[in-house]
Amino acid sequence: MVENVIWPAYFDADLTRSKGRRVPEELAVPSPEVEEIAQAVQQVGYDAVVERDVAYPREHYQQRGRVLVKDADDAKNDVVQAVAAYVSTMRE
Repeated sequence: MVENVIWPAYFDADLTRSKGRRVPEELAVPSPEVEEIAQAVQQVGYDAVVERDVAYPREHYQQRGRVLVKDADDAKNDVVQAVAAYVSTMRE
């Protein structure tokens, strides 16, 4: 079983690529929440588990949580891009 970790920082429009954002600025959103990321993961077709009491290593001072994606057969980048597209659509 493959398990991917998705951090809210991957989708944060306030961060640069060097600070942890992994999606293009067009797909990034301000202050992404783990709940909306988990919902997007489920809409894309994967099982999501939310962990709220963890911090992104680059932002160790701020516990924003993370989403674990279960049984993702696609590459992590493909999953992140698909989730980013759905999150940005949800925000519109």
